[in-house]
Amino acid sequence: MPDAGLAASRSGRDSSPQHAQHEGQTRAAVVQLLLEEGPITAPEIGKRLGLSAAGVRRHLDALIDSGEAQAAAPPRRQDRGRGRPARRFQLTAVGRARLGHTYDDLAGAAMRHLRELGGDAAIEDFARRRVRSILAGVEPAAGSDEIEATLEDIAEAFSAAGFAASTRRVGTGVQVCQHHCPVSHVAEQFPELCEAEQEAFVEILGTHVQRLATIANGDSFCTTHVPLLPDPATHARTDSDP
Repeated sequence: MPDAGLAASRSGRDSSPQHAQHEGQTRAAVVQLLLEEGPITAPEIGKRLGLSAAGVRRHLDALIDSGEAQAAAPPRRQDRGRGRPARRFQLTAVGRARLGHTYDDLAGAAMRHLRELGGDAAIEDFARRRVRSILAGVEPAAGSDEIEATLEDIAEAFSAAGFAASTRRVGTGVQVCQHHCPVSHVAEQFPELCEAEQEAFVEILGTHVQRLATIANGDSFCTTHVPLLPDPATHARTDSDP
């Protein structure tokens, strides 16, 4: 009778509990990376986690088959002559939902009860207090030249609260992306939570902002666009130049 361990070795697969646990931990690390850094390429995942190309592909294929991950849409614009851009992957709404939303039912029931007691005004007041507590340590921007630095502080504050937030330059502005929303299921019923976040952005930055997408509405992540206004002093110098 052939040895089971030898047979597993010959087949290239290890069915031991230790191997299964390791695979689960690696899969969880891939999911976390897709959450925090997505959209991200397979080679970038391999480099960050020390995985072979075959290993990355195995985990991505499993996540795509289960509906937890997907290939991101290619950029609308790309430089010519550089070949086909590498595919990037990100979590789907299903993937984020499986990360867990603690006490969603309880929170939803509490919010509904609050509305019964105090109406819409009570929900709006709660939403504003909640986002103020998240951003309590962020100093308001003193001028247009501080907006980008303040956005970094805002992203850090949201990340500390479980939103996996990051910033990126896009054209003449900056976008804040929240790759996870720990209250998205509640925000689906109470959009006041998202509206309060946008109001807080305007208050802290002192400028107009535009909400482009929200996880609560079914988008891949929450995106807020903040235009970076030109420095008036710079324009004054330019206009006065001969």
